[in-house]
Amino acid sequence: MKIRNPYTGVYDYELVEDSGQDILKKTNDIRLAQKEWKLLDITERVAVLKKWIASFTEFQLEITEQLAIDTARKRIAKVEVSGIIGLMQAWSFRAPQLYNPPSERPSVSANTVMIGQQWVPYGVVGVISPWNFPLLLALIDTIPALMAGCGVLLKPSEVTPRFMDGLEKSIQAVPELAKVLKLVRGGAEAGKAVVNNADAICFTGSVPTGKKIGAVCADRFIPAFLELGGKDPGIVLKDADIEVATDAVLRSAVGATGQACQSLERIYVDTTIYRDFVKKITAKAAAVTLTTDQNKGQMGPLIFEQQAEKIQEQIDDAVSKGAKVLTGGKVEAINGGLWCAPTVLVDVDHTMKVMTEETFGPLVPIMSFSTEDEALRLANDSIYGLSASVFSRDIEKAIAMGSQIEAGAISINDGSLTNKVYDAEKNSFKDSGINGSRMGDAGFLRFFRKKALLIQTAHPETMANFEETSS
Repeated sequence: MKIRNPYTGVYDYELVEDSGQDILKKTNDIRLAQKEWKLLDITERVAVLKKWIASFTEFQLEITEQLAIDTARKRIAKVEVSGIIGLMQAWSFRAPQLYNPPSERPSVSANTVMIGQQWVPYGVVGVISPWNFPLLLALIDTIPALMAGCGVLLKPSEVTPRFMDGLEKSIQAVPELAKVLKLVRGGAEAGKAVVNNADAICFTGSVPTGKKIGAVCADRFIPAFLELGGKDPGIVLKDADIEVATDAVLRSAVGATGQACQSLERIYVDTTIYRDFVKKITAKAAAVTLTTDQNKGQMGPLIFEQQAEKIQEQIDDAVSKGAKVLTGGKVEAINGGLWCAPTVLVDVDHTMKVMTEETFGPLVPIMSFSTEDEALRLANDSIYGLSASVFSRDIEKAIAMGSQIEAGAISINDGSLTNKVYDAEKNSFKDSGINGSRMGDAGFLRFFRKKALLIQTAHPETMANFEETSS
């Protein structure tokens, strides 16, 4: 596969795809090695993770440079790589605390039976990750799955695959790890092979693809942990600090060029402060600088050319239905890359794609509302329920509003806090996902099935217990 450089637009990297047979062999090799891996004491698995931390650190610069090319983001690439080291360290500390199968105990319903319990990890977990944060979203599920005793078959996105070269080196430097963690290279066909061979699936990506994967997993009777798209609303109440709200909304909406599932993608502002809010955020959006120089600027190009087409389609659809563009408004080719300046849109409504379909780009569509009930109705008028934000100086009021929003995580007086806070368990609502959370303790515990050992301590019942009587 020829891979496009998002900064230059040049197809300058070749990804050699794994065949179906390659993936089957990797799966079988993992499955064989996992039999011993799961029997290790968790402290032994942690010791292997610490070796990986050391080898990952050794290749940190290489991985960062590759990731920076993948995503056309230098600073964010550095943060992403250092964040993974932090994630590894966190699970090396937390996993042993969480691994605590209950001690043997007597049954409360059958007083001659003792109950023993075991936590049994899935054999091979297939992880399929997207292109927007390639390293983080590849390893956020992989690391706790490994600590639980699972083997992992990991297929990152074919859109941003360069970082796999350095990552592979870090894995191969730890032989015990390399036996139970194998990378898969390729596109949709490789992804299908992972889904068809694994014992459980972790998928991060679009709703349509997630639903297809979920259907296959249901047919195979294996669990699917799906973290899908978002159309996150931000509600700005009349008592909000406009300076705080405009800073947070803009950063959430256009940071990382808006290419994050938890970006704020539709903003609802109380009518009494609407004009001031729009004036201030428009000025701030217009001041955002592009990284056309690579060594300076705040916002990079769009990574995926197909997503660029969707972004322009949403802008054009909104304008055709009466929306006004206050800044930005056009996807442009600059030196081969595809760029979209922060785009503030007003006079928008829910007939427009920009208010109902996931954007994954630096658009800030803003509507006004007259009552809090109207704001909640608009926020909940969506098939998505990933996360949301509420802005108010009255924290109790903001929490009360957030409690009524149909989404899994609510940021108060900020946006997209789920990209910083990993230790708060949350579930995706509606079409934004299903099954156990990757955040908090559940990120580890979801990889176990519970087995009960029921030990009879008295003589078992006999057929005499089935004798019919006249009474």
